[in-house]
Amino acid sequence: MPTPRDKRRVTIVPGGPMLVEGPVELVLDDGTVVESDRFVVAVCACRRSKRFPFCDTSHRARRR
Repeated sequence: MPTPRDKRRVTIVPGGPMLVEGPVELVLDDGTVVESDRFVVAVCACRRSKRFPFCDTSHRARRR
């Protein structure tokens, strides 16, 4: 199991989410702590996600 001092890789996706190698613990601006034990976590960068702080692909342009 990784220790808190182990490096994590964060990949910035242009126009999309930040991909963080997990497991992760996210602290939101109101102090709420959200955890995920997935091996890669998509963190919303645009705040449009209904599952914020996790990405649900709401940033994608809608096409008909």
